[in-house]
Amino acid sequence: MGVDEFYVRFWGVRGSIAVGSPEVMRYGGNTSALEIRCGSHLFLFDAGTGIRALGIALQQAQAPVDADLFFTHTHYDHVCGLPHFCPAFDPRNTFRIHAGHVTEVDGIKSVLKQMMCSPLFPVPLEIFQANLSFHDFRQGEVLHPKPGVTIRTGPLSHPDLATGYRVDYGGKSICYLTDTEHPAEGLDQNILDLVHGADIVIYDSMYTDEEYACRKGWGHSTWQAGAKLCDAAGVKTFVVFHHDPEHDDAFMDRVAAELEVARPGSVVAREGMILRP
Repeated sequence: MGVDEFYVRFWGVRGSIAVGSPEVMRYGGNTSALEIRCGSHLFLFDAGTGIRALGIALQQAQAPVDADLFFTHTHYDHVCGLPHFCPAFDPRNTFRIHAGHVTEVDGIKSVLKQMMCSPLFPVPLEIFQANLSFHDFRQGEVLHPKPGVTIRTGPLSHPDLATGYRVDYGGKSICYLTDTEHPAEGLDQNILDLVHGADIVIYDSMYTDEEYACRKGWGHSTWQAGAKLCDAAGVKTFVVFHHDPEHDDAFMDRVAAELEVARPGSVVAREGMILRP
């Protein structure tokens, strides 16, 4: 791994619930999970069903894993893969788990313990053998998890709160903003400030403008709103993310074609895709 290596890899791109039909296989059916590499440093974002395959890949490397896991929020589709993340069962590994939306409800450890308890799950959080630590922060804080890596955070517009992230490394930036709803008028200033001048922005584009008309208040945005936001912020690459489970490959192909016309160079996230700033 080169000291200047900086990329994001998509392990889960779907929203709300995982889907496994043949009609979604090209874009992927797993829920949110990202891997961001900053040189030798490993950062994971969200633990949807996609984190299971990521965990298998990390274990197959047969080296101790030292990583930070950041949650945007803890709705089930973003946490349900954690109990199936095999590196968490290996005592050689170390994970620091972060969240910025649950400081008022006893923090991220408490929330995950509630998820992994009877009758919801047969074994408790303590089953994990890796060295785990839990870190809560306030939305808006600037984090410095590793030398040379800065992570800016900000609030998103979503039920039960959610956090957006901007990872800066080596003069480049990758932003992850999922599960957020655009305002009725204008742009979300919190997000606009967070993504200003970014190289890559991964944005909640669950709906089209047409679909959104009857889904207002659900906490999700559209690819059209994402394109406008990225234009206003001077973003280089806009990435459509958090695909609706009802949107099959043919639907996403149409979105990709319309997106290329509206904002050339933008991309629709697919499982396995790697992007470098």
